[in-house]
Amino acid sequence: MIIQIYEIQEPKEAALMAECGVDHIGGVILSPNEWMIPVLKDSVSVIREFGRKSSIIPLFTDPDAVHRVIDWYQPSIVHFCDSLNREASVDEVAVSAAILLQQGVKERFPHVEIMRTIPIAEPRFGSLVPTLELGRLLEGSSDWFLTDTLLVGGAAQPVSGHVGITGKLCDWEIARDLVNQSHIPVILAGGLSPENVAEGLRFTQPAGADTCTATNLLDDSGMPIRFRKDPEKVRRFVESCRAL
Repeated sequence: MIIQIYEIQEPKEAALMAECGVDHIGGVILSPNEWMIPVLKDSVSVIREFGRKSSIIPLFTDPDAVHRVIDWYQPSIVHFCDSLNREASVDEVAVSAAILLQQGVKERFPHVEIMRTIPIAEPRFGSLVPTLELGRLLEGSSDWFLTDTLLVGGAAQPVSGHVGITGKLCDWEIARDLVNQSHIPVILAGGLSPENVAEGLRFTQPAGADTCTATNLLDDSGMPIRFRKDPEKVRRFVESCRAL
């Protein structure tokens, strides 16, 4: 069972995640204009020293900018999580561009694996997002899929134009269908916590589990703090996954 955690931006926290038993440890680059982040590059080196896989999410899709990021950071995985649907329909232009981007990465960096987020709506709203169709279209240019929650009904995503970090569960029935359909490994994400991850893994039978919001530290008002992990929550998440 692969365990993955994102928004790890500093070497000290990267080492802590590795010590907790996390397999894929990822960071995020917010802007194509400020993409050289020395501490994040140092984190990639630390992750490599621990024998884990490093992952980078660039929140942009310009091929030249993405190639610069990969060349400088040398991650194990590059992860794309931009939204590729228009409500219940596939955005064919966006999907075509995503496939070309991923194919270009594979040609230039054959040693780097590609992870693609496949959006899934919240429970009972699975039909409102073309999850399975997106999976079929993107499988050939991807090495991994990650499920994540896409808010529907006019609700705004936390990061505009991208899927994830909602803290909300995705529809596990659709996630299970994606796992069964896919010929590449699928990592389950979307609102997973130490308390619910075992149930989600038993139900969907994926290759791994990913947590972000539910393992963050909390501020004085009880809200999750982005880019700061609670080591005890992470350890309990790992234990819940490994116990299966």
